[in-house]
Amino acid sequence: MSDARINLAALPSGTGCAECLASDGWWLHLRRCTECGHIGCCDSSPSQHATKHAQDSAHTVIRSFEPGEDWFWDYESEQFRDGPALAAPEHHPLSQPVPGPAGRVPPDWQKHLH
Repeated sequence: MSDARINLAALPSGTGCAECLASDGWWLHLRRCTECGHIGCCDSSPSQHATKHAQDSAHTVIRSFEPGEDWFWDYESEQFRDGPALAAPEHHPLSQPVPGPAGRVPPDWQKHLH
């Protein structure tokens, strides 16, 4: 099944949430836009950048960017869906802590989650 919202050539924008890294923020989990490769933070994270990217760009399918997870989410249908293997890497570095990035996560981080 072909889907224009999944670009097999799009590389991840980095190893962490692009906006959090630019603003000294932090995240719980990471999500990857399947259309352009933008890495954003999940909806449990304080800033919810993956969803904001989907709203601003109309790129409506994401994939988990967490090790061991290969699920896709479709914002249009609000459902999990199947999808192909994406261009490597398929997750953030194993050495990267969760939550992350190292040195930016407050001691009371659980209180900041959605």
